[in-house]
Amino acid sequence: MKIRSLISLVAITGITIVSSCSMDKGSPLYDGSIIKINYTWEKTADSVQESTYNTYLSANTKYFKQDNTGNEQFHYWWNAHVMDVFVDGYLRTSDDAYKTKMKFLLNGLRETNRGSYFNDYYDDMEWLALSTLRAYKATGDNDYLNAANLLWTDIKTGINAEQGGGLAWRKTQLNYKNTPANAPAIILACRLYETQKRAEDLQTAQSLYTWLRNTLVDPVSGQVWDGINSKGNGAIDKNVYTYNQGTFVGAALELYMNTGNNMYLVDAVRTANNILTDPNVSPGGLLKNENQSDGGLFKGILVRYLTLLALEPGVRETDRANYTRFLKYNAETFFTKALSRPGMLASPNWSKMPEASVDLSTQLSGLMLLESAALLKRQGKI
Repeated sequence: MKIRSLISLVAITGITIVSSCSMDKGSPLYDGSIIKINYTWEKTADSVQESTYNTYLSANTKYFKQDNTGNEQFHYWWNAHVMDVFVDGYLRTSDDAYKTKMKFLLNGLRETNRGSYFNDYYDDMEWLALSTLRAYKATGDNDYLNAANLLWTDIKTGINAEQGGGLAWRKTQLNYKNTPANAPAIILACRLYETQKRAEDLQTAQSLYTWLRNTLVDPVSGQVWDGINSKGNGAIDKNVYTYNQGTFVGAALELYMNTGNNMYLVDAVRTANNILTDPNVSPGGLLKNENQSDGGLFKGILVRYLTLLALEPGVRETDRANYTRFLKYNAETFFTKALSRPGMLASPNWSKMPEASVDLSTQLSGLMLLESAALLKRQGKI
């Protein structure tokens, strides 16, 4: 390959070219004649875990701040996802350092949140309950299970008959229902049932799912809409966000795993197949750019639940191959085009390098994608 072509490739992709004798962790390789990209998923996930911790830890070390440029704002639900990626790291490495990080965050988040796990937004509390329940299953530490149960008790107060059922989005707006509040609640209820075998938890999951499926999911395509009655007029908001697609897949998958009812798996597959082809979700096969702030987290959430579906034994091999191919393409594109080195910061657009300021939300999505790729690699799927 001519030097001019190499320079062009570097300009387009943003990759670092190094010789094999001076390999940098997470870097593509150049063997002297051709470009060879070494997708070091686990090493790169380690590097981004380290960068995320060191870059975003608040000055008082109790939570993770908004961005890498000095904004110390605390975002409750972003920090709930920090807990989730720490669990990812621990499950992958068995490194006890992650257990220490999880415990500090559990206590620091509560202290930063005025001494309570409770929040006005039901979906925010669901994310913390989901991540603490995963932390419990990974570590056996009852502090996490107690937090998840405490949160679940409060979350269930948002279930009411407004708009025909479902769970409200927030405590001060009980007549507005949406996918962000209901799909994660279904996942949580199923996992609590799996852990503690309380029949009412599974019943709650099934009831919420029936409402969500009948109200905010296109019955033909499986595309998932955002909410209903946001303006007080009973109208459906048909906004299409990546994380709503992902959490509905997760909700259907959890119910399938806990009931054995194939209807739920059919629903999960229908929505997942739409994800792969819907230009409102993944134009050209790459998950769309939803910018930073809260939107920065959306793609990572979709990736988490689509990965679980790809690993479900009940999924047909043709569908599994499509999901893993899609996830692999997104991960490889991100690895070469949207992860800055040596800072290991993620872009909200997985086809271009990040700007100077990167929100924690955006960084977490990139890290979730890398942890997904590392998991799929270990499972022999990519």
